[in-house]
Amino acid sequence: MKVPGFLLRRLYVKGSLSSTVDGFQFQLRNRLGSGYARGMLPVTLDGQEIDLSATTFEVNGEHHTFEEVSQETPFTLGYNKTTTIRVKGLGLDPSPHKLGMRFEVAGLGEMGFDFTDIPSHDGA
Repeated sequence: MKVPGFLLRRLYVKGSLSSTVDGFQFQLRNRLGSGYARGMLPVTLDGQEIDLSATTFEVNGEHHTFEEVSQETPFTLGYNKTTTIRVKGLGLDPSPHKLGMRFEVAGLGEMGFDFTDIPSHDGA
């Protein structure tokens, strides 16, 4: 059973896309149920893949790159928890941007979703 993209899109915290000093970030908040991925695929920005090493996430105060995600070190989304995804080295102009996320889930295979939002420019 696969979870459809329109349901996974609900993970994205609308309005959380923002520019940072060295790139951009956005947040995911899991309201669907606890889950984890054993592999991450590149985040896409306006159709262009971003290197896995430039994309990080924070869990319990620790930062990990997407390339570190494995069966032994999964990307976890705890129920009702917020996870911040950060991308270094790419700036965003103030127009709408389409981002995509894909990941591999044990027993379900590759899953993903996309969203479009306008970044805030708070410089955080």
